[in-house]
Amino acid sequence: LQPCLLLTFEMICVKYHYVGDTGSKICTSRVQRNFKGYMEAPLSYSTIEDLQLLSWDNAPKYCVQLSFPGGTVLLQAANSYLRDQWFHSIQWKKKIYKYRKVLNNPSRWDVVLKEIRALVDMALTSPLQDESIHQAPLHIISTLLAENTNLSAQDHENIIVAIAPLLENNHPPPDLCEFFCKHCRERPRSMVVIEVFTPVVQRILKHNMDFGKCPRLRLFTQEYILALNELNAGMEVVKKFIHSMHGPTGQCPHPRVLPNLVAVCLAAIYSCYEEFINSRDNSPSLKEIRNGCQQQSERKPPMPLRLLRPEPPTPPPTTTLSPPPALPLSPPPSIVNSSEILVELERNNNTTNTLRKAPAEGVSEPNLIDCLLVSPALNALSIQLPAHADRVLGCFALILKMLSDYDDWRPALASLLQPIPFPKEELKYVIQRFAEDPRQEVHSCLLSVRSGKDGWFQLYSPGGVACDDDGELFASMVHILMGSCYKTKKFLLSLAENKLGPCMLLALRGNQTMVEILCLMLEYNIIENKDTQLQIISTLESTQVGLRMYEQLCDRQRELKELQRKGGPTRLTLPSKSTDADLARLLSSGSFGNLENLSLAFTNVTSACAEQLIKLPSLKQLNLWSTQFGDAGLRLLSEHLACLQVLNLCETPVTDAGLLSLSSMKSLCSLNMNSTKLTADTYEDLKAKLPNLKEVDVRYTEAW
Repeated sequence: LQPCLLLTFEMICVKYHYVGDTGSKICTSRVQRNFKGYMEAPLSYSTIEDLQLLSWDNAPKYCVQLSFPGGTVLLQAANSYLRDQWFHSIQWKKKIYKYRKVLNNPSRWDVVLKEIRALVDMALTSPLQDESIHQAPLHIISTLLAENTNLSAQDHENIIVAIAPLLENNHPPPDLCEFFCKHCRERPRSMVVIEVFTPVVQRILKHNMDFGKCPRLRLFTQEYILALNELNAGMEVVKKFIHSMHGPTGQCPHPRVLPNLVAVCLAAIYSCYEEFINSRDNSPSLKEIRNGCQQQSERKPPMPLRLLRPEPPTPPPTTTLSPPPALPLSPPPSIVNSSEILVELERNNNTTNTLRKAPAEGVSEPNLIDCLLVSPALNALSIQLPAHADRVLGCFALILKMLSDYDDWRPALASLLQPIPFPKEELKYVIQRFAEDPRQEVHSCLLSVRSGKDGWFQLYSPGGVACDDDGELFASMVHILMGSCYKTKKFLLSLAENKLGPCMLLALRGNQTMVEILCLMLEYNIIENKDTQLQIISTLESTQVGLRMYEQLCDRQRELKELQRKGGPTRLTLPSKSTDADLARLLSSGSFGNLENLSLAFTNVTSACAEQLIKLPSLKQLNLWSTQFGDAGLRLLSEHLACLQVLNLCETPVTDAGLLSLSSMKSLCSLNMNSTKLTADTYEDLKAKLPNLKEVDVRYTEAW
């Protein structure tokens, strides 16, 4: 018998002039064509005694015969395929009602287990192909387990093993997930966890689209990973599981695995601090929601919170001075060790409140990111997690570290891990991996996602709430960001406005990256204040590396003045096959203050030559036809050559990322982008932002 699609009996009856209700009965109909008769009363599926297929050799008629206590009903179909659909659909519906009735009131669990196995076999052997064929038995078993919570451990395992074949291609229902979570918590070393739950969790991670629609799938995945961590090998087993989810190749074939794993990790780490967060506003926790949130009147009233801070040392008593009048003593604050985090509750005391100065307007309680990311150097905060929460935190933080070690996952992981309250010790390795990755889509996520919200770059800067390494990670972030295709001048301006103090401090300690940053600020005239310039020069001269780089800067400035001195040719063409070094050697040989037209066509120059081109103050026409000049050089030109009027980029590897920066060059009147990777949207954007643009060549591009 070939596989059939599941047809509910209601659909069958409507199409073939029988009417079915939304319940479990076959109803009557009076509006029919070719009508042979109608039933006077509805018939329930449970009253069907026998079901047979009928056909005749001498007549092309295909019927299904239903036998009831009061008679027989004959359903005629148009062909044998439709008749078989009816037959198997009604048969499946009849058996489902039977198993639901049998399992509704269990008496002996050995009989129940036998019926469950028969139900699973029925679902697996049915020729019908529909999601409900497997989901209906799972829901029946889920309801059975929800109503009988006092099962033995052996009964747990027997039921899980019996329904395992149905879980190979189906997600477990919410109640069944709760049952699996309980088994993982109570028996993490059971072989059922490895043999049965592993393919189920793998399927969830590969195919789940939204944990928000079924949060218990996420909870089950979380408990499964914690159960793996409880095995003898511990995190080695978890590591092998993560590797199996990624696959042996360099590219994971399942795009949903990483977002689902990150969602599980974030939720698990959040749960470690959940009670602390909810104690701030007295809102119900996830655990209370799962167990049935108590009424507002039953919940404890919110109490003022303050962080545990070390008490100042008590000065020794003096005998020469008379003691001051004693104030009424209030009871000492109580230390409440909750299941998640240690906090201190301040009791209200009228006498103390009258003596305490009111907080300034706009000053609020420390927020969660202050609590979780405060520098240990301040020694001002003590957060203690219980042993279980600490194990959970360590397990899932280590998973994030594992995810960051896969090159293909790192870009998406960087975009998913936005600045959120994480313990710095657990996440610092991941941020370091982002800072070491040369790809822009990875290390660009170190910056803030939106204005008004700090990014990892701000949090790990010296003086930031997460900095615990004297700014080493911050310096590596600056190094990778400066070496990328960001607008160097714009980035330097941002550093000068917001992070000049940390940069000078690290330069004073001999950090070479920060010394280079300060030299670039002086070279590009980022700092306008003379006193600040002198302070930067003093900082550079205080270390050997700074003094050496400052002397090199002075030499470059003298060469630049000589280069920009009026004189020299107005037009210059380099021979083909010239390189960046050849151009630098040529421009250092004399004065080029009058150079207006420079042709580098068919040479081997790259974006690196942009550092030489920006030294030409009178340059108005630049020909880069058929060179390797790319996006990074184009961004640098757009910052420094505002007077450029003619630019030829024909057959260069520039893309939209670099071409969009040309929108700041308002003097451009001729632009050749022939045979580049220009898109239509970027072309329209450039036309709108360059009012003087008159001649444009976009042949052999997407915008052509």
